[in-house]
Amino acid sequence: MGSKSDPLLIVVSILEGRHFPKRPRHMLVVEAKFDGEQLATDPVGHAEQPEFATELAWELDRKALHQHRLQRTPVKLQCYALDTLTSAKESVGYIVLDLRTAHEKKPAPKWYPLLSSKYAKYKPEIQITIALETDTKALVDGFKAKEAPPRDGRVPTVLSGLDPQNLEAILNEVEGYHQIGPAEYCKDNFVLSVTIAFATQLEQLISAAMKLPERQPEFFFYYSLLGNDVTNEPFTDLMNPNFEPERASVRIRSSSEMLQLYLSFHPKLQVHLCCGEQSLGSTEIPLTGLLKKGSNEIEQHPVVVEGAFILIPPNRSKQKLPPVPLETAPTVGVSVILQKDIPPQSVNALLTENQSPVQKQVTSPTPKKQPSPIQQSQRLSTPPPFSHSPPTKDDATGSEAESLQDDRSTGAKHQAPIDKPTVNVSQSENAGQRSGSISTSGQKIAVPAAAHHFCFSLDLRSISDLEAEFPVSCMLRYAYPFFGSAAPIMTNPPVEVRKNMEVFLPQSYCAFDFATLPHQLQDTFVRIPLLVEVWHKNKMSKDLLLGIARLQLSNVLTSEKTRFLDPHGDQCWRQTYSERVPVIATQGANNKIADISYTTSLEDYGLVKIQEVVVSESSQSVKPAQQKVLSPPPPSLIPDTKPEPRETLEYKAALELEMWKEAQEDLFENQLKKKELAHMQALADEWKRRDKEREALVKKKVAEYTILEEQLQKTLSDLEKRERQLANAEIELKKLKTELHTDHERGLQELQDSMRRVREDCSHQIELEKSRFRQLEEEKLRLQQQVHETEHKYKLLDKEFQHYKEQQSSKPEIRLQSEINLLTLEKVELERKLESATKSKLHYKQQWGRALKELARLKQREQENAVARLKKQQQELEQMRLRYLAAEEKEVVKTERQELSEIRNELNRLKQQEDKKPPQDSRDNSDGKMEGPPVGNEALDEFLTRLIEERDTLLRTGVYTHEDRIISELDRQIREAMVKRSNNK
Repeated sequence: MGSKSDPLLIVVSILEGRHFPKRPRHMLVVEAKFDGEQLATDPVGHAEQPEFATELAWELDRKALHQHRLQRTPVKLQCYALDTLTSAKESVGYIVLDLRTAHEKKPAPKWYPLLSSKYAKYKPEIQITIALETDTKALVDGFKAKEAPPRDGRVPTVLSGLDPQNLEAILNEVEGYHQIGPAEYCKDNFVLSVTIAFATQLEQLISAAMKLPERQPEFFFYYSLLGNDVTNEPFTDLMNPNFEPERASVRIRSSSEMLQLYLSFHPKLQVHLCCGEQSLGSTEIPLTGLLKKGSNEIEQHPVVVEGAFILIPPNRSKQKLPPVPLETAPTVGVSVILQKDIPPQSVNALLTENQSPVQKQVTSPTPKKQPSPIQQSQRLSTPPPFSHSPPTKDDATGSEAESLQDDRSTGAKHQAPIDKPTVNVSQSENAGQRSGSISTSGQKIAVPAAAHHFCFSLDLRSISDLEAEFPVSCMLRYAYPFFGSAAPIMTNPPVEVRKNMEVFLPQSYCAFDFATLPHQLQDTFVRIPLLVEVWHKNKMSKDLLLGIARLQLSNVLTSEKTRFLDPHGDQCWRQTYSERVPVIATQGANNKIADISYTTSLEDYGLVKIQEVVVSESSQSVKPAQQKVLSPPPPSLIPDTKPEPRETLEYKAALELEMWKEAQEDLFENQLKKKELAHMQALADEWKRRDKEREALVKKKVAEYTILEEQLQKTLSDLEKRERQLANAEIELKKLKTELHTDHERGLQELQDSMRRVREDCSHQIELEKSRFRQLEEEKLRLQQQVHETEHKYKLLDKEFQHYKEQQSSKPEIRLQSEINLLTLEKVELERKLESATKSKLHYKQQWGRALKELARLKQREQENAVARLKKQQQELEQMRLRYLAAEEKEVVKTERQELSEIRNELNRLKQQEDKKPPQDSRDNSDGKMEGPPVGNEALDEFLTRLIEERDTLLRTGVYTHEDRIISELDRQIREAMVKRSNNK
């Protein structure tokens, strides 16, 4: 099992479908959505068994996978039908996959039915597998080759026979750089860096018609750097985008002329703000200003293009509307730096030629630039400020203004002050003579060996809850001499703040690079807070100090440390702390007048590697033993002569060490090349083997296709024979019609029996569904009661937690937060159970309705079939019925009339006899055992008449014949009644 940070892939394989209806002009597409990211298969034909054969994958690590499993994040597959003529997109169903069923061992494919399917009659299904795979591509470690040594000679300015349009950045994977131009002209190494530092007003890019993911959307910036796709860390809040400035760098081997030609045909860098695969806005950074024709500026220092650039929505760029003012437009701060890549061995030589160290403060919107190796050695050598007095008016330098201008804006400029504090060091009064080989341009300051390079950044984000009766033109001002400069830092321009409103401050980001001891840093942060003054800029009168906020910088030392790598691959640490502090009024009762929201960040780059820096111009030469003190020794201690630097033992040892390093590097490179050749040979052998296998497979498939073609021809001949057989079968079919007539009567009886059984089954099924429905209603009430109890319990726990939080505000709250999370998960589980019960109830209702509809449909179908059969029978039996009725009815009616006349005569006779009997006989008969005929002689005649009429009526309909069971039963009852009547006589 890998670690929590191992990269993984969630792979969903969509194989094929079945039970789909045929739709000739439609295509099927399956779109899969997970964690806000949506992927889709290629369109396939809308057939009965569509074959998708597509794998969709999402990247994440094990920690994120564990979090998604706890939250039960689903993978939802939505199936659409696309109309090829109108391009209409129609949803035909969806499938929800449980992420907890995904394992690293690939399971067998499983059929999933489409839920809420449009084709409910066909019940379509899709075969899918979901599994976890290790992202082997992300585990491959790249390696960085040694930097190329400087070469003599210059590239000719005129490159004859070269087409600039064909210049491309070709990646050299072995040595880790991009080559631009022919190899004979590429003799210099460059580093191109792009930094996304900040963003503002991003919420203006979201329109009312724009559709964002249902879950909390994540936003990020994307750009392509020499063909490499680069994105920064995602963030979720567009109103206050909080992300760490990130720098992406590529190494380039080329020349100044080649790069200038390349940038002339690739003049812009496009930066997009994205949400998933959707671009919300983009901007273009001009790169032509990096290298100007005929300029050697890059030979002296890095060239920079930086500023706040307006993000333009896609629809706005298509409409070509007028530009929006920079103050209200969505912007992104981007810095592009191009510099020479200087080998490490030349850094020390360059250090001896630089002036006093410059400590750069970067203020928003200028992004903080990561120092190059040369810049780092120049900046990190300032000693702790406690060893020097604060700069006076004479020796404190002013602030320069850097114009950050957007090519699309209307010419608005933002100034970022760069303070260059000086260091008070006693200068040497007597200058020695300069050496011919080694000379210094100033005195050296010794940085303690235990000193660390720190970078402290402060971002004053916003001011809110202002208690003032008038609009305030607010400006913040602070100074902290410990960072190396006593010059005040101000937010500019002033912003208007009114009562009970929150305003974001412009140009409020500032970063300080300095070197000091860790315990000195901690002691200073604990003892000395940072005081931020809130001023009201009044144009008509003097500026007014409203209040002061105290920022306790030691809070950042208590925050959690996060690890990151600097541009040289060294491990560094970062601590970040955010807080909202009150502003205390300077006048009145010292009440709170406002709140300031700020974020501080402290980055520790480790020990300072260079302990000596030139700080002022001087012609003195100093021995190595004397370079470790703060001030230069007295002139009397400086020897008149000193040995040649190349003849010293230290120089020889260093030269020997460098030669040994180069030999080891050459040996290492040879070993790598041998391994590479072996790997390439193995890959070539494997490729040949697989090529042979593929060729054999193709031959096998061709043979199989030949066999299938022969089988197809044979099948066609069989079909012709079958057509002839069908013609003969039609003749036989006519003969079978007569046999079907007899089978029809038997089938009718069986159908009646089956209808009776279906009715009984349906009624029984309805009773079962009713009982299940009652059980589900009871379960629903019980679950609702549990939900109410849980919500009540949650409210009580929340109140207890708030009370406890107020009492224990200074203690950690992680345990309480975890309990709240557990209760929330339990609530979600109960809601899920309630939803499941509701869905089951709805399902049973639907099943009940379907059963009733099916019963009605069967009944209607049976009636229609009976009517059709009756019509057919009537047509076949019409002649027979007419002859039968003509012959039989005459005889039957004649016979029955005779019988009826006899019955009437008999009844009349019996009535006369009854009238002649005395009353006593009638009383005896009524009290006796009913030995004579029943009182119902007349009733018997009526019963017999009714039976005869019913039989005749049934026979007249033509549906029944004398052979039917009901007619036979009526005949039997008629005969029994006649027998009884004869006996009564």
